[in-house]
Amino acid sequence: METRRREFLATLGVGLLGTRLARAQTGGGGAPPITVRKAKTKTLFKSPEGFPNAIAATQDGLWIGEQKTDNACLVDWDGKLLKTVKTESKNTSGMGVGGGYIWMGANAAPNGIFQTDMSGKTIAHRQIPLGGGGCHGVEYVNGKLWIAALRLRGILRVDPKTWEPEFLIPYSVPRAHGTAFHDGAIWMVTGNEQGAGLIKYDAETGRPLETVQFAESDPDPHGLAWHDGALYSCDAGIHPGWPENKSPTHSYIFRIDLL
Repeated sequence: METRRREFLATLGVGLLGTRLARAQTGGGGAPPITVRKAKTKTLFKSPEGFPNAIAATQDGLWIGEQKTDNACLVDWDGKLLKTVKTESKNTSGMGVGGGYIWMGANAAPNGIFQTDMSGKTIAHRQIPLGGGGCHGVEYVNGKLWIAALRLRGILRVDPKTWEPEFLIPYSVPRAHGTAFHDGAIWMVTGNEQGAGLIKYDAETGRPLETVQFAESDPDPHGLAWHDGALYSCDAGIHPGWPENKSPTHSYIFRIDLL
């Protein structure tokens, strides 16, 4: 009974928070205007298996979640393969690395987050709190997981030890994908009728701070990571409603410089 009560209170708290933040995002309460920026992209190297749908930057190099095999591949910043970890994730669409583990976000049944150690052993498989479903972004920051949860239509902060939800940043964009954390803010890949882009949120309040619009000729962004003063993404070669490998830069990791 006590467990159910805690779950109910957590659900209620996150729901109320999401409502309040949603109002802030629509300009309620005299919110300042959102800065709109453009991006300059540079293709760097291909992923080891050619279908990168998630990335995470660490001191050891760049981790890449391959969408078809669900392997986690560690490469150096020239693209040299250093390590491959097999995981039980399905249709991986987000990954975080931290606390000694790889956190793979599955966007196909059985969905959820797969906690995997560096030898490929599954430590835990959990559904996203407050409704389950798929995800399109996972980020491990300071002992917490940030999950771009599709069913919730928000970026949910979760305690990975207790698996309790703590904070929700709702989003209203048609497409949401990879996330990256830097300097108190969380970035997310977005998309709409005008094409792909990014949105930046204050990680404490959930207030949107700025957006970035990609050019039609830029790579198709999926995963997202921050490293050494710039954002990085990957072009998966798979995009809902598109023929496979339609994008001319499919399978590439690319750098994003903000203008």
